[in-house]
Amino acid sequence: MVEFITMAPTSGDGEYVGNTGGGTSKLEGWTASAEREPSLAYITEIAIAAEKNGFGTLLLPTGSNCLDSLVIAATLVPKTETLKFLFAVRPGFTAPTVFAKQFASLDYLSGGRALINVVTGGSPAEQASDGDFLDHGARYRRTDEFIQVVKRLFTEEKFDHEGEFYQLKAASLFPKPVQAEPQIYIGGASEAGIQVAASVADVYMMWGETTDFIRERIEEVKAAVSEHNRKLSYSISFQVILGDTEEQAWANAQKTISKADHIAISGKEQANIKGDSVGLKRLHQLMVDSKAQDFRIGPNLWAGLTQVLSGNSIALVGTPDQVADRIIEYIQLGFDKVLLRGFPHLETIGAIGSEIIPRVRARLAALEL
Repeated sequence: MVEFITMAPTSGDGEYVGNTGGGTSKLEGWTASAEREPSLAYITEIAIAAEKNGFGTLLLPTGSNCLDSLVIAATLVPKTETLKFLFAVRPGFTAPTVFAKQFASLDYLSGGRALINVVTGGSPAEQASDGDFLDHGARYRRTDEFIQVVKRLFTEEKFDHEGEFYQLKAASLFPKPVQAEPQIYIGGASEAGIQVAASVADVYMMWGETTDFIRERIEEVKAAVSEHNRKLSYSISFQVILGDTEEQAWANAQKTISKADHIAISGKEQANIKGDSVGLKRLHQLMVDSKAQDFRIGPNLWAGLTQVLSGNSIALVGTPDQVADRIIEYIQLGFDKVLLRGFPHLETIGAIGSEIIPRVRARLAALEL
C-alpha cells in the first residue's frame, strides 16, 4: 500500500515563488513569496484538508524561518482524527533525551500518530546561527548516535551511554511511546547520509530527480541496507503543478515563478555555493544542465523551481493523468511513500486529493501493486 504525504507550509504560503517584495512585505521573515501567513487558522485548514483528501501523514519541517515543528504538531493533534504528524528535529539543537520525552508525550496524546524526521542539516551558516559548528561528517556521526540513543530510550528501562557526542548516566524515559517501534525518517544523498540511513533509519527520503538518477540512488541505498541485514521503506518528494491540458500545466508552472526576483535567485545561488548538502548540489546541477531546455529534465518533470527553492523543488507538471502516470513510474522503482505538495499548498492538496490520488490508486489496483 502506497502512502501519500504532504507538507505544512510553516514558513508561509502563496501562489508565487521567489517574490521577496524587496524586503518590504509585512510578512518579512517568512519565506520569500509568503502571501499567506502560517497562522493557526491556516495551518489547521491545511491539516484538515490533508486528512480529508487522502493523505496519511503531514510533514512539519524545521528551519530558521519555520514555526517550531513540535509546537505545530501538538496544536494540530486535537483538530484531526487519523492524520499522522512527521515532525522534524535537528540533533544539533535538541538533546536526544529531551526529544524522546517530547516525542513520547506527543505520541501518547495523539494515540500513536507521531513520526520522526531526523534532519542532519546542510547549511553551515544556518547551523552556526544556532551555535552548531560541526562539519558535514561529524554531523552525520552525531545523527547516528542521536538515533541510537533515542531508540534505547524508547525500548530500555534504564541505561548508561558514553559516546562521541552524548554521555548519559542511568537514562530512562517516561512515558514510553504508544507505538512499539516509531518510524524514523531520514534523508541524505552523501555517502555518510546513506550509511546512517542504512544502519538506523526506517524510511529513506529522497527528493525527486530523473528516473535514471533515482534508479541509481535507490540501488545504492539498497546495497548499503543489505550490508546491515535490514530493510527500509522509501519516500520520494515532488512539487505538483496541474492543468487541464499539458500546455496549460506548463503555463501554470511559468506563472509560479513569474514574480521571482534577483534577490531570491541570488540568495539561492549563494546558499548552494556555501552549503555542503550533496542533495542540494545534485538538484542545482540538474537545474543548470537543463536551463537551455527551459529546465525540463524529463517527461512532465521540471527543475524551474530549483532557481529559488531549496530541497524539494523538482515538479511534476502536466494533466492529472500525466502526473499520475509519472508517479506510478517512481512507485515501480521501489517507493511506498510519496510526498506531494505545491503552491499554494491548500489548493494543491485539494487538487491532488481529487485528481491525483484516486488515479494513482486505480492504476496500482490495475497493476496489482
